Amino acid sequence: MKIQFEFSDDLILTAHGGLSVVGALLEASRVFSELNRIRLRENEHPTFSHTDVVKSYVGILCQGKSDFDYLETVRDDDTFRLCLNLNHVPSSPTVRQRLDEAAASNLEKWNDILIRTGLELIQRVHAPLTGVKVGNKTYIPLDIDVSPFDNSGTKKEGVSRTYKGTGGYAPIFAYLGQEGYGVHVELREGSTHVQKDTADFLAASILYARIVPQKDLLVRMDAGHDSLENLRVCQAHKVDYIIKVNLRRTNEEEWLEYAQTYGTCTEPREGKKEYIGVREVEKPGFSSPLRQVFHVIHRTMDRHGQILLVPDIEVNVYWTSLEGDPWRVVELYREHATSEQFHSEIKSDLDLERLPSGKFRTNDLVFHLGLLAYNLLRIIGQKSLRLGGAPLRKHVHRRRIKSVIQNMITIAVRVVRHARPLKFVFGKHSPWAGVVSRLYAAFVT
Repeated sequence: MKIQFEFSDDLILTAHGGLSVVGALLEASRVFSELNRIRLRENEHPTFSHTDVVKSYVGILCQGKSDFDYLETVRDDDTFRLCLNLNHVPSSPTVRQRLDEAAASNLEKWNDILIRTGLELIQRVHAPLTGVKVGNKTYIPLDIDVSPFDNSGTKKEGVSRTYKGTGGYAPIFAYLGQEGYGVHVELREGSTHVQKDTADFLAASILYARIVPQKDLLVRMDAGHDSLENLRVCQAHKVDYIIKVNLRRTNEEEWLEYAQTYGTCTEPREGKKEYIGVREVEKPGFSSPLRQVFHVIHRTMDRHGQILLVPDIEVNVYWTSLEGDPWRVVELYREHATSEQFHSEIKSDLDLERLPSGKFRTNDLVFHLGLLAYNLLRIIGQKSLRLGGAPLRKHVHRRRIKSVIQNMITIAVRVVRHARPLKFVFGKHSPWAGVVSRLYAAFVT
């Protein structure tokens, strides 16, 4: 059977009906209007408002598109404009120029507004925020990490050799809770050392995280951030921490001997012994000794039963302020690795690894716009789990950003207008229609 193609002048279809949920979320924000009060030196009386520019770009980011030119595909789409409550959809050159102007004169102010917008939305809509148990106390993890953006083959400002050996940027991220909401980001040149200015970033991240009412914070950082400066920041802000020790010139055999003397031994299988324990270390500038948890693994046989010619010694040591079971400290640090999944979602699902501008400050602003889009999609994904009705076969604790875009943002609807009322009509076999409609009802003000 041959298929015939027809074009209609009165039938209105859209492939991004889920943007109505994004628009409802943005309308719930109280700080977003601050953007319109900012005056730019080069453009004091713009034709398009800052809010229209930002919402338009966030709208395409929420569809997984970061290229400015993608805006041209939605400029004449009334549904895109109505979903995001825009007065006008600006052209791609307008958006590019406005972000250049904002980055040149008011970058820090714009970045601060975008970060606070996402965090206040988490608070306002009561987005799920899951902590971790340590004894009888519940902590909200604050994971901080660096993950390079590969921009090799480009001549963008700030691109240089990263620690992974490719040309690009070396941004730093801060995530909150097991859901991984974005708390703070900072774009850095590729050759920047991971610890450079990290103490200031950590202090700012703690302050941003406290915008969301929650229980106590637990900072988790890897060995690249092993610095007494970071420990001082944690103590000054009265937050608990687990920071892996960078064993630069450590003699593993000495650690094994120490662990055998002072640690507790377990033997999970033949040929493998694990030693764990706690020790206190005096450091200048601290009023009391700092606590370290050590975990030493001694293998004389691999898991397949092959005897090793030279025994393998693995040493892991952690700075921590947590009291109690040292095994729990090791478990909590291992969970810090989940942040790699969050990096992946920002890089690939939002298409932000290769940033669209040649200017470093503009890319920094785009990066913060991406963080807002990431938080919007994360809120939508986690709230959808609470509302129920999703056609999923298995229970999940966190919905990936890519799944949110595919299932709930780029959902096909028919647009029906009768006088002023506007209706979105879902197809008969649209499995996510009920979820999208309930989300919109939950967010609309």
